[in-house]
Amino acid sequence: MTQDVEMKELPAPSNSATSSPPSTLHHLKEIASLIETGAYAREVRRIVRAVRLTMALRRRLNAPVLSAFLSFAVAPGSELHGRLSSYLPKEDEHEMDVDTATSTTQISGKHSLPELEIYCYLLVLIFLIDQKRYNEAKACASASIARLKNLNRRTLDVLASRLYFYYSFCYELTGDLAEIRGNLLALHRIATLRHDELGQETLLNLLLRNYLHYNLYDQAEKLRSKAPRFEAHSNQQFCRYLFYLGKIRTIQLEYTDAKESLLQAARKAPVAALGFRVQCNKWAVIVRLLLGEIPERTVFMQKGMEKALRPYFELTNAVRIGDLELFRNVAEKFSSTFNLDRTHNLIVRLRHNVIRTGLRNISISYSRISLADVAKKLRLDSANPVADAESIVSKAIRDGAIDATIDHANGWMVSKETGDIYSTNEPQIAFNSRIAFCLNMHNEAVRALRFPPNSHKEKESAEKRRERQQQEQELAKHIAEEDDDEF
Repeated sequence: MTQDVEMKELPAPSNSATSSPPSTLHHLKEIASLIETGAYAREVRRIVRAVRLTMALRRRLNAPVLSAFLSFAVAPGSELHGRLSSYLPKEDEHEMDVDTATSTTQISGKHSLPELEIYCYLLVLIFLIDQKRYNEAKACASASIARLKNLNRRTLDVLASRLYFYYSFCYELTGDLAEIRGNLLALHRIATLRHDELGQETLLNLLLRNYLHYNLYDQAEKLRSKAPRFEAHSNQQFCRYLFYLGKIRTIQLEYTDAKESLLQAARKAPVAALGFRVQCNKWAVIVRLLLGEIPERTVFMQKGMEKALRPYFELTNAVRIGDLELFRNVAEKFSSTFNLDRTHNLIVRLRHNVIRTGLRNISISYSRISLADVAKKLRLDSANPVADAESIVSKAIRDGAIDATIDHANGWMVSKETGDIYSTNEPQIAFNSRIAFCLNMHNEAVRALRFPPNSHKEKESAEKRRERQQQEQELAKHIAEEDDDEF
């Protein structure tokens, strides 16, 4: 009886102890077989799906599971297996041995593909970054990049683009981005020669981020203008490119182009990429204020963005009112936030817009007002406020911001009677810009349409039609998941 009781009790803890790791390991093995199928059939979409499934398992990765998977995908005892295993922490050795033993029995004599090899590098690198082991992550990333340089297979492009991103990310986390700039340029040149367009997109964005991190806007613009451009292959990379382009255009005072790029980046970004959309909206708000526009209140009330955009809402309110004192208070109150967002220098430029807005409100309210009262209402705190008010008013008149004249003898600003705006070309210009926007969106939607091959040559049967509709549904689901994945 005692032996029967022991036999019943022994399997129970072993099953409960190994229930969670084998499930994750089983998923990883399925992903490996998917990569292997995609590599042999040269179907990149299978590898894209494998990467997407991996990101869903990211939080469940641990050292025992990775060690077991390495023994499954890579020949145990090989140089690659030893190198990747050295990056993993040496804990739970008993569990690791059990998983390794069970996995090695399933791969008798299996030869690892380059795609599987790079995928193992990617898995270990993601695990090290999540565990905040940045020094080991840098070593692993450098080794994977060195291996990638010797491989020229189009089925590797998707995995390589992810490796490039994490390679730059782990160096950014340690503050050593400048060290890899030359290597990123060399990788971009290699990707260009190999016609790896996804790699070119990713590396161009990483280089732009590298330059902008150190405020090297001129060098970023030179690289961007000379880099080859082609149709975007990744929506995420295209959104990042538009965001960096908007930042460069803003610094270069090209506010109209900057506004278009930033708003397009925020519009195209996946819903799950909340942090990215917040950054796009912050810069877009500043650019619109610099253009003399006042963003709508709904911009600041978007779901999940209210708290992050609160400083910019108060700043917009100060610019809208034209209160220079309120503008100073808001800039001082949220100076740490603006410095963290790297928008403080742009907010300094807004002072002139605040003064111009206040002056426009004064010109509408008063048909005639003394320059001393103008200086008082604008709250100019200079040594000679009347002279400053006169120069500000004269510049606003010259720029066409207000329709007024200056009576220098009496020290007055005389406003002219406001005319009917509908008698000017402004409504036509605004209407034309909206029509152009709608037509551009329609053209982009038409270009994004996908059609089955040879649909105009042969009539399909009912069975083929059902199969095609099922494939279209799977493709639509795949595209939606890809947009939301790991932005």
